[in-house]
Order: sequence, then C-alpha cells, then structure tokens
Amino acid sequence: MSSRDPEPVEPTLAELLTAAAGRLRAAWRDGLAPYGLSPHQGRALLVVALTPGLRPTDLAARLRIAPRSVTEVVDGLADAGLVERTPDPTDRRAVTLDLTSEGRAQVSAIRASREAVAGTLFDTLSPRDRDQLRRILGVLVEDGDRPHTR
Repeated sequence: MSSRDPEPVEPTLAELLTAAAGRLRAAWRDGLAPYGLSPHQGRALLVVALTPGLRPTDLAARLRIAPRSVTEVVDGLADAGLVERTPDPTDRRAVTLDLTSEGRAQVSAIRASREAVAGTLFDTLSPRDRDQLRRILGVLVEDGDRPHTR
C-alpha cells in the first residue's frame, strides 16, 4: 500500500444494518408486485393482520405515516377487497379495520414470499448466528418502542 492509497474504512453497524434492511426492502417490494400492492399497502395489510380491529389512526401511528396518508392506503386496500371498515362498537364516529377472506389469503402469500426472501439473505448465517441476530434485533426494536427521557 503506498502512502497515497487511502486506508480502508470499516462500515459502521448502522451502515451495515441499513444496507441489509435495504436489500430486504427491495426484495419485499419486488415480492409485492404480483399482488399489485405498494410497500405501504403491504405493510398496512400485515399490521391489520397482526392487530384486527385496529383504527386507521392507530394504523397510521404504527406505520409512522400521516393520518391522511393512511386513508389513501386503506382506500386502496378496501378497493382491492382486502380490508373492510366496520363501525367501532365503542365509538360510533370511528371505524375499525379487518381483513377480508381475500385479505387473509394475500397475507399468507405475502408472508410466505417474505420468508423466502429473508431466507436468501439469512441462509448464509448459521442457525446459532440467526438466533443471536434475532435476539439482538428484538432488543433494539423493543428499546425503540419505549419512550426515552434525556
């Protein structure tokens, strides 16, 4: 190495995690194409599947998008026959979101597609390393959901 060659720089943890997440997002986006869903719609559909009876405002908070944006996402899912709005039994001014039978079928197919995509990325890791990564990421996600005080 000459004095003119720059010294190699190691990527940071944040850069590596961002790059891995980017690979997953791109593959998941491609996996949603056969269903005619945008990434926002795919994420929303999965959140509704995990939390039936969710209000649109709560869905917006979970997706970290503006309430007006979630309306467009939900409208697209409802128009496609994947979710239905039902009156909220505790507040007649509000609605809740539930999957239709077609929505449940699509969620199953999308989750299978996501698992296959994730498998291509994570299969290079040993089972022990995958377990360790799952544990570490779980800690980071759980910590990120807690309010922080400074």
